[in-house]
Amino acid sequence: MSESSSDTMRDSISDTKAMAAIGVLSREQAQAIVERAVKLSKADAVRVSVNSSRETNLRFADNQMSTSGVTTNSTIRIQSVFGKRKASVVTNDRSDEGLRRAVEQSEALARLAPEDPEYLGELPPQTYAPVNAWFDRTADLSAEDRAKAAMTALAPARAAKDLTVAGFIICNASASAIGNSAGLFAYHRGTSANYTLTARTTDGTGSGWVGSESTDWSAIDFQSVADRAIDKARRSRNPVGIEPGRYTVIFEPEATANLVSLMGGAFQARSADEGRSAFSKAGGGTRLGEKIVDERVTLISDPGDALILGSPFDGEGMPTGKQTWVQNGVLNQLAYNRFWANKQGKTATGGAQSLRMASGKDSIESMIASTTRGVLVTRLWYLRPLDARTLMYTGLTRDGTFLIENGKIARSIKNFRFNDSPLFMLNNLEGVGAAVRTAGGEGGPGVAMPPIKVRDFNFSSSSDAV
Repeated sequence: MSESSSDTMRDSISDTKAMAAIGVLSREQAQAIVERAVKLSKADAVRVSVNSSRETNLRFADNQMSTSGVTTNSTIRIQSVFGKRKASVVTNDRSDEGLRRAVEQSEALARLAPEDPEYLGELPPQTYAPVNAWFDRTADLSAEDRAKAAMTALAPARAAKDLTVAGFIICNASASAIGNSAGLFAYHRGTSANYTLTARTTDGTGSGWVGSESTDWSAIDFQSVADRAIDKARRSRNPVGIEPGRYTVIFEPEATANLVSLMGGAFQARSADEGRSAFSKAGGGTRLGEKIVDERVTLISDPGDALILGSPFDGEGMPTGKQTWVQNGVLNQLAYNRFWANKQGKTATGGAQSLRMASGKDSIESMIASTTRGVLVTRLWYLRPLDARTLMYTGLTRDGTFLIENGKIARSIKNFRFNDSPLFMLNNLEGVGAAVRTAGGEGGPGVAMPPIKVRDFNFSSSSDAV
């Protein structure tokens, strides 16, 4: 054995031990489970999905730490297939008996299941682009590390007379694997650190929210999050009501993500072909190749994107490479699952498991300075669909909404309900800033969005909620 081979083997053994210590399965462990299940199977085909994770978290509220915990979990999903009849059973029992029982139960259920006319069989071995989304400092985070981070907000809030803070720190280390009786095997591991903080003024009128997320714990600037949330809470005190209507609006990145990320699920070729989508063409066909939004908008899903770092495969084992849904405002592609691709004579793709909007050159400060009268929005929440054909949604602003007059933030204002569409919004662009990874809420993980300035955004009514 060569020296380099020996070093690689030692690194692999060390890595496996380190992952086992925190409850996350290594590639070798996950593959062994898949192989055991496939060997036990008597079905025409079998698919085995293995997921394991370790979650560490800390909550605080009313200026006090309230909970700190660690959760480890692993699940095995066995899907058995007879012809086109299929069924799945999930277990967390990795013993020989537990695995055998899950395989037998899935086979018994599959024999009773109705046929699935869209089942196309299991995928053969695939090639995946490597994605390094694992950071030891995130996976190995201690309770002391989390407490120190929380104190960046708790210490100034306790020292002040006018503030209370509440926050949630959650870090995850996980691994997912999928294998089947056709010889496919895929494995991916990754980490994530998410921090969201709300600061409130004790008079109950001011609220400021800031969040940050990264695969790497050390990339989160906890002090900056605390400073910004506290500053926003104080500036948002005693809001005044203004009339709802159409306004020029500057969305901070989280607010952009809350609405624009909802487009990710709409890039489905089947719904577009069947006339059920915002991307369906009147009279039949799709809007592929048409300009659908401002030319400054490019929307991409890429598991290798350094800001997001997602899984290079989906739940079926299909590779999910870089996909450009919108290129310079033009609808560039739609997502085809295997069944619909086969039916339409197209190439199957993965879906939008992450979404990033290309950066522009405008800062929030320059957007504000160029606005005669408008509204600055921190984030949106409680979004609900109104019309799939236009991607119309309703929702509310919250945690810091401000009136802009003559290029400056003039005052805090009461929140609004809105009725609008990300398609309409992205057709009314006046400014685009630098994309950042957003932290949660309606946007969820795996989203990177810039601050944007739009005209004629529709605030339909006012809200007294803070």
